[in-house]
Amino acid sequence: MIHKKKILEDLIKLPKENEWVEFKHNFHSHEEIGQNISALANGATLNNEPYGYLVFGVENDTHEIKGTNFKASSKKIGAEELENWLLQRLTPKLDLSINEFKYENYDIVMFEIPSSMQFNQPVKFKSEAFIRIGSITRKLSDFPEKERKLWQSKHEKPFEYIIAKKNVTNDEIISLLSTQSYYDLLGIPYPSSRDKVIEKFLIEKFIIETTGKYSITNLGAILFAKDLNDFPAISRKAPRVIVYKGKNKLDTIREQIGMKGYAVGFEELVSWINSQLPANEEIGKAFRKNVTVYPEIAIRELVANTLIHQDFNITGTGPVIEIYSDRIEFSNPGLPLITVERFIDEFQSRNETLASFLRRIKICEEKGSGIDKVIFNIETYQLPAPNFQANEKHTRVILYSPLKLNDMEIKDKIRACYQHCCLTYVSNNKMTNQTLRKRFNIDDKNSAVASRIIRDTLNSGLIKEDNPDNNSKKFKKYLPYWA
Repeated sequence: MIHKKKILEDLIKLPKENEWVEFKHNFHSHEEIGQNISALANGATLNNEPYGYLVFGVENDTHEIKGTNFKASSKKIGAEELENWLLQRLTPKLDLSINEFKYENYDIVMFEIPSSMQFNQPVKFKSEAFIRIGSITRKLSDFPEKERKLWQSKHEKPFEYIIAKKNVTNDEIISLLSTQSYYDLLGIPYPSSRDKVIEKFLIEKFIIETTGKYSITNLGAILFAKDLNDFPAISRKAPRVIVYKGKNKLDTIREQIGMKGYAVGFEELVSWINSQLPANEEIGKAFRKNVTVYPEIAIRELVANTLIHQDFNITGTGPVIEIYSDRIEFSNPGLPLITVERFIDEFQSRNETLASFLRRIKICEEKGSGIDKVIFNIETYQLPAPNFQANEKHTRVILYSPLKLNDMEIKDKIRACYQHCCLTYVSNNKMTNQTLRKRFNIDDKNSAVASRIIRDTLNSGLIKEDNPDNNSKKFKKYLPYWA
């Protein structure tokens, strides 16, 4: 019950009760418990929480632990045990967990209630669905906005909380997941006892407790699997890297599939990709060194984005990185949640729990800053602008190898001008003819070349003049169309 105590400690730290947490000092009625279970299951869905909690032994206003005289295991309604009485009146049937334990010297009863997101309907008690409004349990039908939102959730459990492997023991968890990597990546010492490791993984929701054993969630598996083949349902989500000989797919040189969890295998994956990229020899003051054609920070960020932003509900395919002689393509299943033109200034993740943890271990940047760094480094390397594409069922980002300005097509110049304008704007500046000349390494005496690019980008509708009344081309400033 160690992790139940930790859950209790986390719950009482909340500023107040909410749609998925209810505190009670003592038992009032079995009807009230049934209604609360319905309300908390539905409230958990609305808040994207895997469980709701009904806790006896805590004062609801102060969150002070006082203990309870309620014994759920011995409570009966007539001749029927409470748990069975509840399950017979709740629809759909819930895998309800009722835990009785001591916290210090206080008796606690904790109902752990699965959210309704896994079902095709709200959870009902005696054919009526309930919801919590503040600290009050009410009929769901009285709040049509919440009812509509509940149905719009499609009741699909987020990918991260779906079970990847059921009924595993402590030993199997250690065997299947790289628990050591978790502590190494966070820079904290490995616990002296296995129970502490299990407790931490329960808190992180990498595993959950079920019927005396444990189940590994997709979150735990996709991050820390020693071998994704041990989890058949997600093994196809292993990233593939394919290296081609030329500019097309006709001749494959080699292929690598990263079968480790994303957190465990990320650095190795990025290193292998960089080892396959062409390099230029840079002559320093004291020695020569090879510098990859593409900036490593851009490769790192785009690999992370490819893993994080995929739609895990699209089966049969996963992230793919393809290296050609003139470009590298990063593809992931699923269309982006925002338009590709707004990648640089907006952020919306389809898998926020996964993304949040990868940010914690510094694999990806803070929200919205990663693409900024990609474009900044691409400009520093004087490379063509990245090409962000939303195709029929997947998202693709293309980085191009060096290309002279005269060899670029007009659309490539427009794309670069727009991205440069966005980058300067989010950096609290504004694009000018001068900044664009620097981006393309255009000589000052050829400012007309930059002016033509700006004119073409204006005509495309991607940028606009900051001050249309300013007639001086030399001092004009430009903004993205959305600014």
